[in-house]
Amino acid sequence: MSIDAGAIKQGQKMMWSIGDYPDLARNIEGVAEVLVERVGAAPGQDLLDVATGTGNVAIPAALAGASVTGLDLTPELLEVARRRASDAGADVNFIEGDAEELPFEDHSFDRVTSCFGVIFAPRQAHAASELTRVARPDATIALAAWTPEGLNGRMFATMGSYMPPPPPEFQSPVRWGEEDHVRSLFSHCGAELNFERRMVTFTHDSPESWVEYNERVLGPAIMAKAALEPQGRWEDLKAELTAMYTDSNENDDGTFSASAEYLVTVARMPA
Repeated sequence: MSIDAGAIKQGQKMMWSIGDYPDLARNIEGVAEVLVERVGAAPGQDLLDVATGTGNVAIPAALAGASVTGLDLTPELLEVARRRASDAGADVNFIEGDAEELPFEDHSFDRVTSCFGVIFAPRQAHAASELTRVARPDATIALAAWTPEGLNGRMFATMGSYMPPPPPEFQSPVRWGEEDHVRSLFSHCGAELNFERRMVTFTHDSPESWVEYNERVLGPAIMAKAALEPQGRWEDLKAELTAMYTDSNENDDGTFSASAEYLVTVARMPA
């Protein structure tokens, strides 16, 4: 039995439109800059940023001179991306669309990127196939994904342990943070793959305030709270998350600073 991809995507549109993901996304702007550097965004290139969100990759890529298209499933995030691009003086074509059904011809782009975006597509092999389909020969694809063992991977696992189990066919988004799994996703196209593990640091007033911030702005946390609070289980999850962040805290003055590991995948398509 296959997963109901359509229902999952509708849920994701809701999940990323509630709270204040644009505010949270500022924390990962440095990751986006890494992807822009890895693909060497420059004049004369056509670049597609898949699941662009608020434009973290698309905007600096356009400022570097590339001709950029940013695609996302969530209209609310695209509205923010357009405002940010306008404020930055970046010319980006932002469009609403599905990472699993990219509305472009084969071999349309010299560069393809996704920063913690395409990883949420419910059918991972299908999404990977779309990324490579729209890439030209000798194109470069660069992706960022949280690793399962990293801070955010553990956060998603902890929240998931309180929620109803997903369908057996469902693969966690953090599988994109496993090198062997990514190799399997790209095995169809003959791309040369390179991997790099990096860290992004999150800071806040305290571990407790970081959890409270996430429950206000992060869609998955907001939806978990809505589901669990009526059952009297939200405080248990909140306590478990707080303990995880406290254990990971790199500061000893009561403030919060912790590093979350992510995997950068760079795929170079055959010429």
